[in-house]
Amino acid sequence: MATVHAAKKYATLSPTVRTLASGVPSAPSVNLAARAVASGMVTAMVQLAPGPTPQRSGLADTGPLQMASSTSRTSPPRLLHTSAPVKDAPEVPDFSPYTAKSEPNNRALSYFMIGSMGVLSASVAQSTVTEFLRTMSASADVLALAKVEVELASIPEGKNVVIKWRGKPVFIRHRTQQEIEEARSVDWKHFRDPQPDEDRVKKPEWLVMLGVCTHLGCVPIGEAGDYGGWFCPCHGSHYDISGRARKGPAPLNLEIPQYEFSEADEKLVIG
Repeated sequence: MATVHAAKKYATLSPTVRTLASGVPSAPSVNLAARAVASGMVTAMVQLAPGPTPQRSGLADTGPLQMASSTSRTSPPRLLHTSAPVKDAPEVPDFSPYTAKSEPNNRALSYFMIGSMGVLSASVAQSTVTEFLRTMSASADVLALAKVEVELASIPEGKNVVIKWRGKPVFIRHRTQQEIEEARSVDWKHFRDPQPDEDRVKKPEWLVMLGVCTHLGCVPIGEAGDYGGWFCPCHGSHYDISGRARKGPAPLNLEIPQYEFSEADEKLVIG
């Protein structure tokens, strides 16, 4: 561009651009050529058509003015150098003096250590589980109430005894022979909760039941009711001499707890 301005300063050029009637500029005397050189150089040539060139004092006629401008070769973009010098791996120490001289002996030692650790772990786990279960077990006072012993010799024939077991009353009836025959002579198959007398006692003369009404949990009265057994005055439930529901709203017979006889049948153990 500096060359063009210098040429315009010293030479008066004929107009090379004119405007057509349509308003589009036209430059028939200007020839612009751009070519890409294999070497990466870009050259733009501006050639003016030959014509009379005005002369200035002190200047010689050099013919048609030609100008050439070239741009310098564009340098490639600078890239980040990502390669780094590879360092040598650290030297691994030699552990050969510490290895076992005999491979079978080394294997036996490994097996022994693994087995010892397994036995020790199993012992610790067993001790932990045992102590945990022991904390969940019942205390001594609770275990003392879990079972109740009753002297049977202190209960006369034809009488009831009420004891407390696990917070519930327990009826113990020393039945007479007449009461046994009465309990077994009835047709129990038509009862509300059908059950024979033989299934409710372990010994015919001893009847053991929970003194809790099966209707709403009241405590029935012994030797009362229409059947000579137990009567619940709360809602009018009647039980016979075997503790079976015979009348009233009670849906089930009186419950039989777990019990057994011990020491030549002189003691009754409930629980």
